[in-house]
Amino acid sequence: MNAERLHAAATAAFDRLYEGEASASAALRSAMKHIEELSRFDGKFQDCAAALNSARITVEDMGATLRDYAGGINASPGRLAEVEDRLALIDRLKRKYGHTVEEITAYGQEIAAKLHEVENRDEAVKQLRRELAGAAAEYLQAARALSRQRLEAARKLERLVEGELSDLAMKARFKVEIGGSEEEANWGPTGFDEVAYLVSANPGEPMGPVEKIASGGELSRIMLALKVVAARAGGARKPQSPLATLVFDEIDTGIGGRAAESVGRKLKSLAQANQVLCITHLPQIASFADHHYVIEKQETGGRARTLVRRLDLAGRTHEVARLLSGAIVTDAALKNAAQMLKAGASSN
Repeated sequence: MNAERLHAAATAAFDRLYEGEASASAALRSAMKHIEELSRFDGKFQDCAAALNSARITVEDMGATLRDYAGGINASPGRLAEVEDRLALIDRLKRKYGHTVEEITAYGQEIAAKLHEVENRDEAVKQLRRELAGAAAEYLQAARALSRQRLEAARKLERLVEGELSDLAMKARFKVEIGGSEEEANWGPTGFDEVAYLVSANPGEPMGPVEKIASGGELSRIMLALKVVAARAGGARKPQSPLATLVFDEIDTGIGGRAAESVGRKLKSLAQANQVLCITHLPQIASFADHHYVIEKQETGGRARTLVRRLDLAGRTHEVARLLSGAIVTDAALKNAAQMLKAGASSN
């Protein structure tokens, strides 16, 4: 926009310094002749002549610079209009598509790619269908292999769990039912199988889903059997792996004697790699615990309060003896309790 003013200023300065009849360069050359004439008669003007010559060279160099600058200015109104139109277009694009030219360009490339997809939609759809078919074939191959492994593991799990349940005084039958089909509607991240645990808690009773057939105590023992089998299959817990917390309530319902002792041993084994919380009224189970807490109710100020108290060794002995003999704790019960606790502590 300032091209004409810049050209006029540079041309005028060049004219004053070099081109015009009254230019600084012409005045300096004229003065040089007179100074040179004086220096032939008086040597002190020789320095003045040298200084004037240096000034003349500087002025002529500056004049040449101004001349070249003025010659390089293109004062084209058409080019000016073109630049202004382009800048206005960029400002409009920035308001809609990005804060910088780079962002606008990236957006344009993205839109161009999408437009290309739309214009070549049929081919894109064909390619996607080919990829989908390939992925489906890979999925089915992996899902079928997983299903075969499930069937093999299910038969093994059935035998192991039934063995554990037998130790827990449950003459139960346990079955892992695997169903489902390869139809796409059944596909999921864990395959196309549908897995259910079935149990018959007593001889002669039909099989049914665990959650519907088993009572609270039976369900706890079935869970214990499953956890014991899984713990053995998984091996020792890694030092950095998280600790699982398992809660067993009413696991002692309907059992006693050797079955209760077996439950206690299994819980202690399970507690080697997990945190196990067990609510029990059987001394055979309580004697295997690493820590023993008593839950009591007390009436204070006309209101009942529930207290949880951790027992030391003497407290544990007394509590196990109470579970053995009832309200009156005898010396024989205390002695028996001490032996049970000693045996439980040394059990692996």
